[in-house]
Amino acid sequence: MPTSKASAEWNGGLKGGKGRFQAGSGAFGGSYSFASRFEGTGGTNPEELLAAAHAACLSMALSAALEKAGHPATSIKTAAQCTIEKVGDGFKITRMQLEIRGAVPGLDQAAFQQAAEGAKNGCPVSGALKGNVEMTLDAKLE
Repeated sequence: MPTSKASAEWNGGLKGGKGRFQAGSGAFGGSYSFASRFEGTGGTNPEELLAAAHAACLSMALSAALEKAGHPATSIKTAAQCTIEKVGDGFKITRMQLEIRGAVPGLDQAAFQQAAEGAKNGCPVSGALKGNVEMTLDAKLE
């Protein structure tokens, strides 16, 4: 199996400094700063990247599970919100809120919910966060 890579560089002090990151594939990159991470200004931050990774991973895991069960999805849309909070003297990623909307012909809401829960519990990004970050799931058929 492949090993994914990325790199980041930070220049300057914490509040006045600036950083850039780059995916190893070159497919994406961007800038980040204290302000983009903690004050909501332009640029990205590690939590946004983690949320994107979780949304992508969960969408793929659910698609695979539904297909394996004989109910291939027409569409799976996942939104993730990653929360960082001050905890003690530092910061901690405390919560990942996941929202899935799916179009799956011939599947009812209860079966979709069960499949979504299974995918949440089985996707590799969830596995990396499990036991350390609270995860919530809102899954609905469209």
